[in-house]
Amino acid sequence: MQNNGLGAFLKAQRAKAHPDAAAVVGSGPRRVPGLRREEVAVLSGLSADYYTKLEQGRERHPSEQVLDALARALDLNTDARMHLFRLAGRIASVRYDHDGGNRKVSDDLIRLMDAWLTTPAYVIDRTMDIRAENDLAKALHSGFAEVDNLARMAFLDPAGRDFYVDWERAAHSATGQLRLAQGHDPHDPQLLKLLDELTRRSDTFRQLWNRHDVRGKTREPKQFHHPDVGILTLTYETLDIRSDPGLQLIVHHAPEGSPSAEALALLGSLAASPKHIAD
Repeated sequence: MQNNGLGAFLKAQRAKAHPDAAAVVGSGPRRVPGLRREEVAVLSGLSADYYTKLEQGRERHPSEQVLDALARALDLNTDARMHLFRLAGRIASVRYDHDGGNRKVSDDLIRLMDAWLTTPAYVIDRTMDIRAENDLAKALHSGFAEVDNLARMAFLDPAGRDFYVDWERAAHSATGQLRLAQGHDPHDPQLLKLLDELTRRSDTFRQLWNRHDVRGKTREPKQFHHPDVGILTLTYETLDIRSDPGLQLIVHHAPEGSPSAEALALLGSLAASPKHIAD
């Protein structure tokens, strides 16, 4: 993995920026897409030499004012802006002990999820490992060979391309979330092991990872294709677990009376009765 995370991120964002949108006056043909270093410097109010040092890793601790200017110049969204600040050491990330995936979800939260008979719910950590799920979530994921990590399931399990109706969006989302995890703790051995596996085994992941896109979970509806009940269109909420930093509760929902609600009810009848906690 690259040691110059800040510089690599800036370079990737610069390559994706649109000169026209940035109101940059062209100065001859462009050999590469995006903005030139000098153009980013002008848009940010920085010297070209200073910006070059940032990309090359010779300056790794810019001020918050400089980061704000860069975020505006590169038109970064909220997640990408926060990621930029973390890479520059301007936001202290709450870290948790690295335990190889053995952190346990509280019994109280398990009981709460188990009480939701019509709502798939599961808990993930920053690296997208599934740490716990209720029966309906287990039934939702039943087409996968192994239910362990959402990114691994999407990229490496053939069932992923069938399960996610818009697989490309799911792939972009998973990659962006792993970038967020890297910003929190680039030395997390659990994350590094996962990234090594994904980059070795998936050309698509490797290409997306090199884009340095950053994206947290949204509330957009998602469509899933379940082998037993067909298409499910579900919204979801992502809730940070305050008592256990780094863990998130994902709750899916279908509007009452909708075809997806009926499909969820059918899926519920197929859910296994034993309570399941993901390792």
